[in-house]
Amino acid sequence: MLPTNYFQDPEIIHVNTTPHHAYFIPFENEQKCAKSERNTSAYVTLLSQCNWGFSYFESYQDLPENFLQQSAQANIPVPSNWQNHGYDQHQYTNINYPFPFDPPYVPTQNPCGLYQREFDLNLKSDKRYLINFEGVDSCFFLYINQKVVGYSQVSHATSEFDISDLLQDGTNHIAVLVLKWCDGSYLEDQDKFRMSGIFRDVYLLEREQNYLQDLFIKTQLSEDLRSATLTVDTLFSEHSQPIDLQLFNPQGELILEQQAVYLLEEFANFQIADVQLWNTENPALYSLRLHYANEWIEQKIGFRKIAVENGVLLFNNQPIKFKGVNRHDSDPKTGYSISYEQAIKDLTLMKQHNINAIRTAHYPNAPWFTELCDKYGFYVISESDIESHGPVMLPVPQPENSIFLNVSNENWDKQIEQDTIDNFCYFARDPNFKAAILDRTFANIERDKNRTSILVWSLGNESGYGENFEEAAKWVKDRDPERLVHYESSIYQHSQHKNDLTNLDFYSEMYSDTDVVEEYCSKPQSKPFLICEYSHAMGNSNGDLEDYWQTFQKYDTACGGFIWEWCDHANQLPNDPQKLGYGGDFKETMHDGNFCVDGLVSPTRVPHSNLLELKNVNRPVRACLKDGKIEFTNYFDFTNLSEITIKYCLSENGYAIKHGEIQVDCEPHQSTSVPFVLPKRNGNVWLLDITYFAKNATELTACDHELGFDQITLFDDVMVTPIFNKAQPSNFMIEETSQKLIVKNEKLYCEFDKNKGILAQLQHRGKAIIEQPLNFNVWRAPTDNDRLVRELWQNAGYHNADSRAYQMSVEQFNNKVVVFADCAMVATARERIITFNVQYHIHANNIEIIVLAERKPHLPFLPRFGLAFSLNKQAEKVEYFGYGEGESYIDKHHSSKLGRYVTTATQNHTDYFKPQENGSHYGCHYVKTDNLLITANQPFSFNYSPYSLEELTNKAHNYDLQASPFNHLYIDYKMSGIGSNSCGPNLKDKYRLNETEFDWAVKLDFI
Repeated sequence: MLPTNYFQDPEIIHVNTTPHHAYFIPFENEQKCAKSERNTSAYVTLLSQCNWGFSYFESYQDLPENFLQQSAQANIPVPSNWQNHGYDQHQYTNINYPFPFDPPYVPTQNPCGLYQREFDLNLKSDKRYLINFEGVDSCFFLYINQKVVGYSQVSHATSEFDISDLLQDGTNHIAVLVLKWCDGSYLEDQDKFRMSGIFRDVYLLEREQNYLQDLFIKTQLSEDLRSATLTVDTLFSEHSQPIDLQLFNPQGELILEQQAVYLLEEFANFQIADVQLWNTENPALYSLRLHYANEWIEQKIGFRKIAVENGVLLFNNQPIKFKGVNRHDSDPKTGYSISYEQAIKDLTLMKQHNINAIRTAHYPNAPWFTELCDKYGFYVISESDIESHGPVMLPVPQPENSIFLNVSNENWDKQIEQDTIDNFCYFARDPNFKAAILDRTFANIERDKNRTSILVWSLGNESGYGENFEEAAKWVKDRDPERLVHYESSIYQHSQHKNDLTNLDFYSEMYSDTDVVEEYCSKPQSKPFLICEYSHAMGNSNGDLEDYWQTFQKYDTACGGFIWEWCDHANQLPNDPQKLGYGGDFKETMHDGNFCVDGLVSPTRVPHSNLLELKNVNRPVRACLKDGKIEFTNYFDFTNLSEITIKYCLSENGYAIKHGEIQVDCEPHQSTSVPFVLPKRNGNVWLLDITYFAKNATELTACDHELGFDQITLFDDVMVTPIFNKAQPSNFMIEETSQKLIVKNEKLYCEFDKNKGILAQLQHRGKAIIEQPLNFNVWRAPTDNDRLVRELWQNAGYHNADSRAYQMSVEQFNNKVVVFADCAMVATARERIITFNVQYHIHANNIEIIVLAERKPHLPFLPRFGLAFSLNKQAEKVEYFGYGEGESYIDKHHSSKLGRYVTTATQNHTDYFKPQENGSHYGCHYVKTDNLLITANQPFSFNYSPYSLEELTNKAHNYDLQASPFNHLYIDYKMSGIGSNSCGPNLKDKYRLNETEFDWAVKLDFI
């Protein structure tokens, strides 16, 4: 048993820890300090990055009385999560707490892990020794040489203990007892896999007796941004003392040197002239070097200014937009434990895909992570380790005889909503958790207050609002008035409390439609609109990115937003590490399925098509045709377009005609026009592709890195159609039974199913064109964004829909036969879905299918409408002229180019962890197989897949898929858009197949 009950007392957060303070590492000399590599410091004894002895217990109650004297049961890497090493189990939950809601108590069956190791130390009597834990989930007790040191919680904050008096010269023993849950777990209800253990580094610091405990570096720019005031405030552990100071500019030149400066009671102010400004496009960093006694400390700093004026977010006096993502620490193998290399891989991909901002979701990342953001150039919203979303799942009061109430009653709906909000605000207003919320705020700000990249402090995520957060916001503003404060949950009004928003700098929402942003920004505002989570990137998603971009650019008071989220979350399966699992795959009794698979990149950081779409939507240059010239607009904030290489390619019907470069001189946020000689209209499709490249390499991108592209269609009303010989007159034979209608000649054989009104067989020159009947289709394998509308679709029977014919007739003309069919799409136990008349115009070498359709307006919009072909696998290649080469949809084709492409069913399949609709191509002019050319009276969508709709609909993982014996080619009059409704607004009307009447003509030419 544990000797104390600290872990169930919200007033006890830390015992014997040092105060929260800035993160920095002391070095023994100037040379080591200049390199700033933590593990090379003689004052650092790294205790992690190795195996520790480990003993796991199902409950802390199972601990033996003398557990500190017990030998370890096994070894475990530190840092790591014990669930990744065979202990306990993974559990993914979003909102629900994984234990009973009974604050501050947690289950007595509370698993714990005992970590032990020894280390040797040459103890120096004139030094202090501090042990640092950078991240432990959820709380821990520390023991040195069998003696208790203290206790700490807050998983993603540094806990530091002074253990000088407990160490001995030579070998020392350390033991850390980690509990899975504590009262702090009520404030750590983040949307993620729940894991435990020492997941960040542990190290011992050797310090001076009177050591530099804290350091606050402040910069203030002049109005014209040409000079700055540098303020350095220090705090020593015992008393103030002189300190030497040096400042080096980004080129490494010493520009300031002060010796023996007292920095405590009268902190030092220094004037810096000719300041080089820091921004994401040019992250110029100065080096501030401090020296006292035997310690050297260096901090990289940037000069920048963040402000809000008249509701506009200004950075260095320039309106900016956050092109951001929300990022968790996550890896399928290492869990919460992230290395420099893993973090740099994330940042590299972000920089390569035009992402300029990160919201740490929903806790501070490793203390060195924002140093990387300083170096590589990212704006950061740093969020405190607070989320208490779970109380929204608590039941709300029900009136007597509620079973007889009309649940749609407006007043009752409002009461339910208000009761839910009141529950949501539970911890925001509970005085018992005030100290914990404030401590988590202190931990976030104090640790990272010297990081240039952090522009905004966020109080937390989805935890309601009330007095506790109001006091936290006030403290932040008092402590760090030069930065901004954000908290989205302030929009929720508790019934018994009037929210004080004085210290919040943004109006913030999540997952709001663009109409909501428009409504707010179209009126005068004092605060910018920040959409801290939007365009939920789950599966085949992010169909609304261009709409959001257009809205953000339209209004200065819209400062952009942060995609939810950066990476898919999944973990290796314990019995098969080659496969990954999501919620429910680890035998959890409560989970939220694949809702964690919602990123722009895969768990192993392979970009999804969503990220490619985001990259080009966020391209820093855009071009359009205006008055016979090309107009370029510079969306960089601080870079002239003279630093960009612009290349063009003029093509006719998909074949390149002319290449070249365009030189442009254009300041940020400005436009300029360049003359361009346009081709004459000749009935062909002329395309002008314009691609943008960075002339200079950066830390994370190479020289000539592609920044994005524009494609301008010069003549909109023409289509590319391969030319074939005109049909020759032919004599057809017609045969008819009660169930079949056969039309044939010496080359063509068409057999119709009279019950369904469809082609059951189609042969040309004795070779089958289709392997199964050519059916009409309205279903698609639901995307994750279809998770809400899917129920409506299935209730209407779309997933079981089949065609049926009410009557069928045939008529022969001189050079063709026309088959007429009155048809509908129907499903068992459901009303008619769609009614359509079909005409099959059969010529000697082609068939034209003409459809006139009507859909009942009260039914939900259709996923798609089209024809489903089954093709022989022996000739897999198809050629098409449409948006490619990646998948594209009506609302998701900005990363694609209209052009001529060749693919196979396997290549065309876009692999999502949870199978779903994928690989469609929007705006197609034709599709050609080895024996068939398909065209239509308007651009259409097509999909080519080795998997059936049933397979993609029903299988839970990509590795469960079984290919069909033939390939599936879907030719669609229209495919509804993708959107982001898995956790976002409904799909916009303009992207839905919602027509009540439409006509369509498809032509099949036999090759």
